[in-house]
Amino acid sequence: RINASNPCSEYMFLDDTACNLASLNLMKYLGSNGDFDVEAFTKAVDVTITAQEILVDNASYPTDKIAKNSHEFRPLGLGYANLGALLMSMALPYDSDEGRDVAAAVTALMCGEAYAQSARVAERMGPFPGYPVNREPMLDVIRMHRNSMRGIKPDHVQPSLYMGAQGAWDAALSLGEQHGFKNSQVTVLAPTGTIGFMMDCDTTGIEPDLALVKYKKLVGGGVIKIVNNTVPAALMKLGYTPEQTSEIVSYIDANGKIDGAPFVKPEHIPVFDCSLATTGG
Repeated sequence: RINASNPCSEYMFLDDTACNLASLNLMKYLGSNGDFDVEAFTKAVDVTITAQEILVDNASYPTDKIAKNSHEFRPLGLGYANLGALLMSMALPYDSDEGRDVAAAVTALMCGEAYAQSARVAERMGPFPGYPVNREPMLDVIRMHRNSMRGIKPDHVQPSLYMGAQGAWDAALSLGEQHGFKNSQVTVLAPTGTIGFMMDCDTTGIEPDLALVKYKKLVGGGVIKIVNNTVPAALMKLGYTPEQTSEIVSYIDANGKIDGAPFVKPEHIPVFDCSLATTGG
C-alpha cells in the first residue's frame, strides 16, 4: 500500500484527519539585547494552542469522516517561521553545532510548552476522546521527547532558553500524567511559504535564507531589490561599526553576495550562508 499526504506533508497521522496550522515569527521574540524572550514566547505558545484548540470545534471539514476523527483526536500544528533570520541575527551560522542547538532548544520549548498547555486545557475540559486507549503510548512519547533534551549542549544555548525548554517538558509530562492531553498532536514545522511573507519573514519555516538579495514584484509594476533585513543586525552583533555595516550592505546590494565585501572577516562568512550558495549569494 502507498501512503500519501498533501504536498506539504505537515506530519503523518491517522487517515482522514485535519491539522489546524499556525506559526509564530521567531524574530518577534528577539530582544534588543540580543537574547531570546523566553517568557513572551512561552505565553504566545499558550495563547495560540488555546485558540487552535477552540478552532477544532468551529472549523469546517470536507467529509464527515475527517470531521469525526478531527474531533476525536483534535490534532494541532503550531510551528514557527524565520529560524534562519533568528540564527543570523544571533551571529550563528545555520550550519553549525551552535546553530543546531539553539534551533533544538527553541523547538523543544515550543513543543514542550504546547503539550503542557494542552494538558492544562484537558484538566478543565477533559482529554481528547481517543486519549484513554492511547494513554500509555502517548506518555511514553512525551517521555522520549523530554529525554531528547539531553542531546542539546547547554553551553551553546542561552541559559534561560535551555531551562525554559527543560521546564516545559517537565510540566508536560507531570500534567499529562495527571490530566491527559486535549490534543493528540500539537506542533509541526510547516513550510510557511505564504504566511511567512504575510508576517514579513526574511526566511520561511525552518529553512535558511534562499539568498541575501531578493527581487520583489510591485503591484503597480516594476521590481525592487531587497537585502535581507537581518544582515545589518548580524553585522553589528559581530562587532562591525555602523559605517562598516553600511558599506558591506551596499556591496551586497550591488553584488548579490557578501563574499568579497570590504571589512568582512573570513571567519564571519558562514553566518551569512544561504541555501543557493555558501557565500551569501
